[in-house]
Amino acid sequence: MTHELKSILIGYETAKAEGIKSVLATVVALDGSSYRRPGVRMLLLENGKMIGAVSGGCVEKEVLRQAESVFQQGVPKVMVYDGRYRLGCEGILYILLEPFQPDAQFLEVFWETIKYRKPFFIKSFFQKNHSENRGYGSSFLFKGNELALNSTMVKSDMEVFEQKLSPCFQLIIIGAEHDAVQLCQIASLMGWEVTVVSNPREEKTANHFPGVHNFLQQEPENLEIPLDEETAVVLMTHSFVKDLGFLLALKDKNCAYLGLLGPMRRREKLFDELLERHPDITEDFLDSIHGPAGIDIGAETPQEISISIISEILARVRQTEPMLLKEKLGKIHS
Repeated sequence: MTHELKSILIGYETAKAEGIKSVLATVVALDGSSYRRPGVRMLLLENGKMIGAVSGGCVEKEVLRQAESVFQQGVPKVMVYDGRYRLGCEGILYILLEPFQPDAQFLEVFWETIKYRKPFFIKSFFQKNHSENRGYGSSFLFKGNELALNSTMVKSDMEVFEQKLSPCFQLIIIGAEHDAVQLCQIASLMGWEVTVVSNPREEKTANHFPGVHNFLQQEPENLEIPLDEETAVVLMTHSFVKDLGFLLALKDKNCAYLGLLGPMRRREKLFDELLERHPDITEDFLDSIHGPAGIDIGAETPQEISISIISEILARVRQTEPMLLKEKLGKIHS
């Protein structure tokens, strides 16, 4: 959800420069089931535009209508949307609407937190009924520094929705061929921050990769990329020698997912070469490599292969086993 909040802040800064007021909508509670869970947000602009969504598109018009009083009076409110009789979600949404006008200090700390990939927390204070209250509001906690959106916010005698937001998920694509372009584009549409690592001798630039966040030209022996538990790496150079070099460069690093493009026999050949050169390489490292990368969806085209790889990454980081939803018992969202 951090990438959605990034889009909200970008939209806010643009609207502020044009003198347009903003209201932040946050799903703070849910009874039953819904398209999205509590913690999802969207930005409403006084000119009627919306950035983000709190559902699949069926609730947003009502949210915008309810926000009119917040635009006019500046008083936060909780709206209750009962979808049991209008939607197929069978849930009741409690949505906090509050004026959104973060100051320069907030923006500076927020973007610094995003840049250095640090987690942060949000607390929203509300009452679980349709009501207006100057005491409603949200506060952000950055490294112990609490910044409130509402100066009149009251914490006592309120319900509180607490949320931890991790750094934006990061995808490192090592390789710059046509299939890397497709994977970059699809991953960026999901809000992932994509870094493409290209060989310095290749005539490639960031312009070849729509949606790329960072473009690097590095050899394996000079690979310098900070990895963390919110990072996936996909190795797809289409060169045995290059793949071998990058695997050696990654052998002592930790990340959420390490995928290797190519058939199983190629993977085994790479592993044999790795062990011959570095007998100290651990079995844990080799076992952690997902090769061939992706799940079996019958993928043929570069776009389909990209979807297959992204699906496996999601399953890995969400710690779930891919299956048909029609065969899943209980709730879709665990």
